[in-house]
Amino acid sequence: MSGTDRSIRGRRAGRAAAAAAMTAVVVGASACGGSDSTAQLDSWAKSVCGGVAAPIQSVQSAQSDTGQIIAGETPAALQTRLAADMGKLATGNQQIAQAVQAAGAPKTSGGAQLQADAVSELNQAAGGYTKVQATVKALPVTDQARFAASLRGVSDQVQQLSTLSSGALQKLQTGELGAALKRQPGCAQPSGTPTPATSAATSSSPSASTPAGAGASAGTSAKPSASTSPKPSTSAH
Repeated sequence: MSGTDRSIRGRRAGRAAAAAAMTAVVVGASACGGSDSTAQLDSWAKSVCGGVAAPIQSVQSAQSDTGQIIAGETPAALQTRLAADMGKLATGNQQIAQAVQAAGAPKTSGGAQLQADAVSELNQAAGGYTKVQATVKALPVTDQARFAASLRGVSDQVQQLSTLSSGALQKLQTGELGAALKRQPGCAQPSGTPTPATSAATSSSPSASTPAGAGASAGTSAKPSASTSPKPSTSAH
């Protein structure tokens, strides 16, 4: 074999070795990138789950309370109780929004927009509950029929806010984000998961004879469904 042939073959072998090395680097970098991405999403999910656990429990407790009908409860007592529940729902949604904001934008496609939308909708729900609280405090408790009728209107508002809040958290429970949240202990879903429906309206006409009858019938009739995820169930409504 001539010196020229050996030189040509040597250069070819060198190029082949370089190509193989480059392929290995690319594959390795890709693998590392996937691992880093998973680690970043897990860190984000851990932050979210840790921040929403307490407010979600508060929200669920308030939702459950709005679904109770207490025998003998007067319209005035019911008004006070429901107003307090609306306050807890407002504060809880605001705190969940703050936790999602503090966790930062998740490192995934469209993550920043998902986070921004969820935070915006949770804050809208919080503001809505504050307005409902003011409405409840202003209800006419001296007229049982008017009080019960007014609560039915409040129920519609609460249902809409519950849907808004649940939808906000459900947006964070899809795809890679949902998978990352499910990997967190006690956070099988965020969310909220956010999906119950509490009804602050009456299920029947109030008794015109006694405050007890009015209080019981003016209570909420629908029991809240506890669905959300971060099981910390993330269900904020």
